[in-house]
Amino acid sequence: MAKHLKSTKRLTQAGAKAIMAAAEKKAKDNKWNVSIAIVDAGGSLVHLTRIDGAGAATALTAYGKARTAARFGRPTKVLEDIITGGRSALLTIPEIVPLEGGLPITAGNAIVGGIGVSGVASGDDARIAQAGVDALKG
Repeated sequence: MAKHLKSTKRLTQAGAKAIMAAAEKKAKDNKWNVSIAIVDAGGSLVHLTRIDGAGAATALTAYGKARTAARFGRPTKVLEDIITGGRSALLTIPEIVPLEGGLPITAGNAIVGGIGVSGVASGDDARIAQAGVDALKG
């Protein structure tokens, strides 16, 4: 029976908190009022922060970016570029948020979650998300 089972890595609550702390620090250091969401590998919400002053829609958008990055296993910028390049059929996929600012969280080659940020320019959202991902490596 064991040969039919696979051992997988999972994002812990402590890991999610470390990622969130680093991402939130990056945002606050730059005075960026954003929402930051962290999800597990299946896209379920693990942690969400909406910094004071972040717009109401940013929380849902950040969650969507995190979920999309985790489920597709790639940065949401990749999907945004595909759509911008003319492959608009991607938009028919349910619950996809193909906007820059979402990154997968990996452990080795395994996707263990995703982080999404919303509230400032998309490139800056991505920089905040990257700060969070980098915290897991360090």
